[in-house]
Amino acid sequence: MTASDRGSDDTDDTDDGDGGVEDTPDDDRMAELCDLAADLVSIPTENPPGGESPAAEFVCDWFHDAGIDAELIAEPDPDRLQVGARVGPEDPAGKTVVLNGHLDVVPAGDPEAWARDPYGGVVENGRLYGRGSADMKTGLALAMLVARDLAPAIRDGERSGSIVVHAAMGEETADPGTRTLLDRGYDGDVGIVLEPTNFRVATSTKGLVVYRVTVHGEATHASQPDAGVNAIDGARAVLDAIDDYDADLRSRGESLCGGAFATATEIEAGTGSNLAVIPDRASIVLDRRVLPGEDVAAVDTEVEALLDAVDAPGATVEATRIQTYASSEVPTDHPIATALRDRSINALGTTGERAPDGDVAAAGPDLAAPWGIEAATDARNFVNDAGIPAVTWGPGDLDQAHTVDESIALADAAIAHDVLEAVVDDWIA
Repeated sequence: MTASDRGSDDTDDTDDGDGGVEDTPDDDRMAELCDLAADLVSIPTENPPGGESPAAEFVCDWFHDAGIDAELIAEPDPDRLQVGARVGPEDPAGKTVVLNGHLDVVPAGDPEAWARDPYGGVVENGRLYGRGSADMKTGLALAMLVARDLAPAIRDGERSGSIVVHAAMGEETADPGTRTLLDRGYDGDVGIVLEPTNFRVATSTKGLVVYRVTVHGEATHASQPDAGVNAIDGARAVLDAIDDYDADLRSRGESLCGGAFATATEIEAGTGSNLAVIPDRASIVLDRRVLPGEDVAAVDTEVEALLDAVDAPGATVEATRIQTYASSEVPTDHPIATALRDRSINALGTTGERAPDGDVAAAGPDLAAPWGIEAATDARNFVNDAGIPAVTWGPGDLDQAHTVDESIALADAAIAHDVLEAVVDDWIA
């Protein structure tokens, strides 16, 4: 489907002098970026359950059509394929840049809540709408196009480095997609994780650990509540303890990523039984955000001590860690961070000035300031698992991620393409 098929009105045409309309090269580039990002958005890849394979096949075929080596990777899950692509030799004389994007998106939820089809790839008034438009299929499209556009210079020997592109599975649920791609040799000297940051360069990422806290009581008939132990009463005590823990974390200070938090995100008790039964079990999900420099094992110890101190007479409380995203950090003045920061400022100014249809107005974020992203990203796999410096950077607003009517300004994406291509071109020279 082309941009015109989706009702796009974001490109500017010039008169050819004979009353006709002629596309400029910039128009062509914008239209191609729009079409590729919209095509990716139109392939549902919701996680959970994890349906990345159709999009992986699309990306792999696109690279093959462009004459670029790419392969479908059936690890870590053969039912959820991902892609590794490479332009240039595995061991080049120069440096290798890894451009990382993920294929999966969070579920769109009720489509009736959306003003537009979440998988329609709709373009209106210069914005691409749909699940994954900001987080982060537009970023993946940028990686694909930059790799293709720089391929001739690499093949002709005008550039001594290489480019690797990841189209990873499982980022939204901490599956080891990116880690597996790195382990398979799709690695390099630096990584750029193309999440939406409004052109700010994140040199650190906040992590998180998620626990399932279970309160065990003793079931009895609701007409005789004192004959048992109501797990809901124990859950109240656990929730109070989480609130106190959160307050303590907030008092400890902040990092570039902001502060640490403890939040109850799910609770269940008394379901699947007769309404007149005092429940013997309650389940709470605890989300604990982890700052750079914090050790996950130390957080485990804190949570264990917190729950051991819960006053829940007759009940027992236990916790199991069910999800882990480590935090990550590289120096704020690392060369790849400096290069992206400088190029972004050259394009937009220090406060992100750009056209009115962009995501940030004249008084936007300070692009020159050191910054960390509050969300967890796959930068952690580069830094912690592979020892590769990596930053998180891209167009679009993180506030759009995971929202109804998610969207991104295509003018921003076009600026990001030019910035990214220039940075990568310099790096592989």
